Amino acid sequence: MTSVNPAVTKVMHGCRQDIEIFHKQAGIIPTPTIDTQIAAMVCGFGDAVGYETLIRKTTGGKIDKDSRFTDWGRRPLSAKQLTYALADVTHLRGAYRYLKEELEKNGRHGWLKEEMDILLNPATYEQDPENAGKRLKFQDRRPHVMGIFIEVAKWRDATAQTRNVPRNRVLKDDALRELAVQAPSHKNALAKLRAVPKGFENSKYADELLEAVSRGRNRAKETLPEPTPPVVNKPGIGALVDLLKVLLKQRSEETGVAPKLIANVADLERIASDDEPDVPALYGWRREIFGDYALALKNGKLAMASENNSVVLISRD
Repeated sequence: MTSVNPAVTKVMHGCRQDIEIFHKQAGIIPTPTIDTQIAAMVCGFGDAVGYETLIRKTTGGKIDKDSRFTDWGRRPLSAKQLTYALADVTHLRGAYRYLKEELEKNGRHGWLKEEMDILLNPATYEQDPENAGKRLKFQDRRPHVMGIFIEVAKWRDATAQTRNVPRNRVLKDDALRELAVQAPSHKNALAKLRAVPKGFENSKYADELLEAVSRGRNRAKETLPEPTPPVVNKPGIGALVDLLKVLLKQRSEETGVAPKLIANVADLERIASDDEPDVPALYGWRREIFGDYALALKNGKLAMASENNSVVLISRD
């Protein structure tokens, strides 16, 4: 279900968790919505630019950060705290107008739409816990390790919903990885894990967590999701990946978009090794600014050279 007033554009900053709450608590996705953090990324402000930085660079506004650690559950709030809270909204209009002009000037509205379509898709928030490894970019070819990771991730999701808190308030992603590899079977072993909060072994959730670890350890291999095939280490692949890294850096500087937002090392390895790679870098705006160039380089239709202290691209068609 979408919002009841689609005529009004909602503007928020870094709003993924907000939208997830709307979806899970009220059954709605507020549309149309613009996330200024995503819009800023598309406009070349880098990965996950902070609100204060965005406001300063787009409007010249200043936000007093002294109240950022306020306990918002306590009353009464001081005038300074109220001003800080209002600043989360009062500057957004100016930032939105600035970013909208930049998008129009650079012809990148389509890029923003691609990212917002994902953010506003209900399926984004209805993830199958069985695919936790893929979602959290964790993979291990040992069945018991993946089994534990999935079962602990499922337990964390259920516990977070029961407590009505974000998943990371229950356990951080690093804890899931450490639990999967170390496979603790008792509370003393749990207490020795670095990523598990100190004292967790004495909490009421310790037994539940250890039960989840046990379930994962005993899962049959055939019940686990198929692992992503490993990258085939063909002769020369390492050198080609290095060339793709140079190309990625060149395209990043040319477009003003941070390299990590365009492609990661796993994408580059897939492009280098697979005949038909299926990676995000080969879809949508990422393909437009990098993917097509990467395939051309791989297939000998594009060359790179140094000119005036910079890398230039040369077509070989």
